[in-house]
Amino acid sequence: MLSMNRLYTKLCLLVCTMMLLSGCGKTEAPAPPPDQLVEINISAAMGLKDALEEIQKKYEADHPVKIVFNLASSGALKTLIEQGAPTDLFISAASKQMDELQKKNLIIPATRKNLVGNQLVLIVPETSQLELHSFQDLTNASVTRFGMGVPETVPAGEYAKQVLEKLQVWETVKEKAVMPKDIHSVLTYVETRNVEAGIVFSTVAAASDKVKVAAIAPANSHEPIIFLGAVVSSAKHPKEAEAFLQYLTSSDGMAVFTKYGFQGMQ
Repeated sequence: MLSMNRLYTKLCLLVCTMMLLSGCGKTEAPAPPPDQLVEINISAAMGLKDALEEIQKKYEADHPVKIVFNLASSGALKTLIEQGAPTDLFISAASKQMDELQKKNLIIPATRKNLVGNQLVLIVPETSQLELHSFQDLTNASVTRFGMGVPETVPAGEYAKQVLEKLQVWETVKEKAVMPKDIHSVLTYVETRNVEAGIVFSTVAAASDKVKVAAIAPANSHEPIIFLGAVVSSAKHPKEAEAFLQYLTSSDGMAVFTKYGFQGMQ
């Protein structure tokens, strides 16, 4: 009798162990291998680089996707999309490029969303002794060269030209302007003292300890700076692209943008 009781006890223990191993609750499914992840191609304005790369890490950790960024000026990215470059999502630093793509039916209007805002600032090297306190001071003889993006393709350059025209100094200073192809190159020129000053987004300036802000563009001196996104009409993965775009405006996405100095949209 004692032997039977021991056998019964062992059987019960064995059954319980098997139930625990098989899981009285469900176990999480393993992450799919890299070659099975959905790859989202995102063309995004260079000014968003640091924030987007941090968001990418957080998003990929929780979603079965691989995000591939093409970071450049909004104008250059618009041209690539027009030429048929594989793109699921376009994030622009200005509405101009997005509007032009929409007119050509190259984005899906229903997915278009405003993301974050920014400010335009005048920067100088951290140790600069120049007396620059406003954008008008670019007319000073002490400033021989300043950096700004190409207005036709770089939104920060477009906004910069608007400010200088509004202040009626553009014709005076335009010959001093050095115009690289993207906003981060403007920052580099100022950091390396290839120019005495530069005009960039405030978030770009904040990412460097080699420059300081000399002035903020006056209110109403340029169009509102709005970064916005939309799914591209030819997207291979439109649902996944739109899901990522939605995440950017979620509390988690906005927390990262705010960390990097971007302004939330009302």
